[in-house]
Amino acid sequence: MTAVWVPDAAHEAMRDLVRARATAVRVTGKARQHLQGFLLRHGRIYPGKKGWTKAYRRWLTTVRFEHPAQQIVLQDYIHAVTDAEARIERLTGQIADLLPSWSLAPVVEAIQAMRGVAFIVAVTVVAEVGDFHRFDNPRQLMAYLGLTPSEHSSGASVRRGGITKAGGGLARRVLIEGAWSYRMQARVSRKLHDRIENLPQAARDIAWKGQLRMCHRYRHLVAAGKPKVVVTTAIAREMIGFIWAIARAVTATPIENVGCRG
Repeated sequence: MTAVWVPDAAHEAMRDLVRARATAVRVTGKARQHLQGFLLRHGRIYPGKKGWTKAYRRWLTTVRFEHPAQQIVLQDYIHAVTDAEARIERLTGQIADLLPSWSLAPVVEAIQAMRGVAFIVAVTVVAEVGDFHRFDNPRQLMAYLGLTPSEHSSGASVRRGGITKAGGGLARRVLIEGAWSYRMQARVSRKLHDRIENLPQAARDIAWKGQLRMCHRYRHLVAAGKPKVVVTTAIAREMIGFIWAIARAVTATPIENVGCRG
């Protein structure tokens, strides 16, 4: 029999809420694609450089169609986008309201010392991973999240492939998104300073050590000619290692919720 960590009802509820927000984000993306596809099909092209800014939304109010039915379709697509965005904001607020009562709230706060790990990324990773103490080393956690390279071996031949993508993809996806921030030089921005101001010194030290290493590694891999998608995935893999270290530093003992697997 192997001991395994079993999430309690509170953890499962928080994880469901985080996943509901992730679903709302995907729905918003689809709603925006439908609107932009409709405009493109009718030759309505936004003259600016970037979409979904205030300027873009003001431009949407100036778009006119001759036939009333097409104007109705346009407005319906706009309403779908605004409703989906409101759902994201509503779920984000509910996560923030319920976080203080969650047993893993200290971990969520502490790992925000990492660059590229703001509130949503932090709560998503913790909700998907649970108790970090169940992983004896960071490599186990990397494998759990599917961030380790796959391997195809036959006799003396060993071939490395892409990452395994084992487990759920939500935590892996937000980590890779956060890894893009390490393409810039190491520094403590104003937003990051505000996040770490009241955090334990141990968490801040680990996060700064990780930032120095990963910013250097990002530049090194790019200079070596590696594709950027490969570089960001490698950085995401290292990110979870430093997150593992911070989580274990701020929670001295494992969460007592263990079951058995035959």
